[in-house]
Amino acid sequence: MTYTVDETTKPALESFQPFDVDTQLALLWFGYLDLKNELTPAPPNSVETPAKAVFDQFLDLSPEEQLQAQRDIINGASKAYNALSPNAKLEVWLLLAQGMEDGSIIQVPSDYQLPGETDEFVALIKKLEFEERVNFMLSAVQAMG
Repeated sequence: MTYTVDETTKPALESFQPFDVDTQLALLWFGYLDLKNELTPAPPNSVETPAKAVFDQFLDLSPEEQLQAQRDIINGASKAYNALSPNAKLEVWLLLAQGMEDGSIIQVPSDYQLPGETDEFVALIKKLEFEERVNFMLSAVQAMG
């Protein structure tokens, strides 16, 4: 399957990609918080099983190693993540966000503030409808590996 970026979300993706790894991680977290109440994840086994296998590897890591593993995904250095389908990659990030909520995955510090350079990006995202925001997330996580 060939994956292409939706033209509606392309400006947001182009704005997102230059941010440093930790800013991208924070933006993914805040994006999840923005979408989570409307998400109805029920992925097929072909998506859920491989995504859960990658996520489960995080549970055996220390918090510092979990953070590094997330950075490795963004930097394209995770072979297991890179081998996943686009939807399974998105599922990994949803599982990571849920793990952050339940405390099994290292969390964004509660006092973290996004850098001012993200203001334009945030404004772009706020203009998108729910489905477009989900498509942006899918595009962003696919571009990582």
